[in-house]
Amino acid sequence: MAVLQPLRPTLYKGSFIHSVSLNELQVLENAIVGVDESGVIRFVERHVADGDVKDVVRGHGWEEWDVVSAGRGFWFPGFVDTHIHASQFPNSGIFGKSTLLDWLNKYTFPLEASLSSPVKATQVYTRCISATLAHGTTTAAYYATISVPSTNLLASLCLSRGQRAFIGRVCMDSSINPPYYTDASPETSLEATKATITHINTIDPNHTLLTPILTPRFAPSCTPTLLSSLGTLARTENLPIQTHIAENPPECALVKSLFPDSRSYTHLYDTHTLLTPRTVLAHAIHLSAEERALIRTRGAKISHCPVSNTSLSSGLCPVRALLNEGLDVGLGTDVSGGYSPSILVAAREASMVSRTLAAVSSATESENRDDALKLSVEECLFLATRGGARCLGLEGKVGGFEVGMEWDAQMVDLGSVGDGVEIGGGDGVEVGGGDGVEVGNVGVWEGQGWEERVAKWMFCGDDRNTRAVWVRGRLVHERLETV
Repeated sequence: MAVLQPLRPTLYKGSFIHSVSLNELQVLENAIVGVDESGVIRFVERHVADGDVKDVVRGHGWEEWDVVSAGRGFWFPGFVDTHIHASQFPNSGIFGKSTLLDWLNKYTFPLEASLSSPVKATQVYTRCISATLAHGTTTAAYYATISVPSTNLLASLCLSRGQRAFIGRVCMDSSINPPYYTDASPETSLEATKATITHINTIDPNHTLLTPILTPRFAPSCTPTLLSSLGTLARTENLPIQTHIAENPPECALVKSLFPDSRSYTHLYDTHTLLTPRTVLAHAIHLSAEERALIRTRGAKISHCPVSNTSLSSGLCPVRALLNEGLDVGLGTDVSGGYSPSILVAAREASMVSRTLAAVSSATESENRDDALKLSVEECLFLATRGGARCLGLEGKVGGFEVGMEWDAQMVDLGSVGDGVEIGGGDGVEVGGGDGVEVGNVGVWEGQGWEERVAKWMFCGDDRNTRAVWVRGRLVHERLETV
């Protein structure tokens, strides 16, 4: 593994935007943020004139520093993807007319099994990591495969690229799994999982970037013995857990048939001590009020995956109800059930799903209630950053621009529409010219302030607006200008 060059104290300049609460985005204009050699924010100063920068920085005891400016763009915290299957990346956008259970057998299991080939696994994981970084994801909770070498490879590649990652070897030993893709027994599954944990602890002993995460695929794919063994391991080693829950009705019915003695899907996990404050439950669409209350009591977290939920016709997750009931929620791309590796896409689709729920809510309900179901831009971007950080136990460490937090950030550049208008003969009207700058699909028009710009970025932006990305103070992605 290449030796990383030491960081230098760096001053980041420009406009900074981050969530300070679920409902509020704070804009810091003409600000400077000082990040030290360990990638930690040491000071934040607002409204600093160019002529005063040196004196202000020296007032914090710095004598030398590098400078990076956002220019006409702005700084935004790195996105946190709380649920993504790195092993499924080649299948992004492929789901046909299938729903969850047949999609797994037709598309997913064959692809994951093929990643036992180190050559193919390297290619898939490298492309997945590059894509997520390019879209501004600085932290990802990854599902790998059942293969130990394949899972270890994903961990090593994330570390070499500098992405913060939770790495999970998928555990699945049930007889309902395809015979070509299953763990031989609960014991072999547990030992294989321990092997991946040992690998991660060896290459990143302080968990600076990498954290092992226990990953029972979902209840139907695991025997009760395996579920209990993983619950015990999580408790004794204080490990996080990720799994799926209540994604679609046939899945819930399958759980009921396989575990008839369990009161519910949620109680099944709780019985095996898998419902903890460090548990991330993906989807959580079809939960009863009792199940949601149990999740809140245990402190478990929810990964909302709106793109996947819609793509596989799984359902519309009632995120407003989850938030109102005090549950912690983050966003997940759920590649490849989700067609995009972008959390920005997940944020906009979270808004669209909430609006759909408002549209189809009972006609007898009041208009105010319908509006209350809708997630605002501020709320969606909170889920994409601080919400996700809270789900993964990183609250106070990433997701914002505050002293003591690590510099996980993206530089966002939006286009501008110039004043020039040329009448082009038979070619129509050409708008732009002058000082107009095109950056992807987002064009900022005269008079549009920060509220409008951020909204346009969330609904119209893509990776072309992500000029550069840093994780823990280290540049991990930079968009090359094309001629």
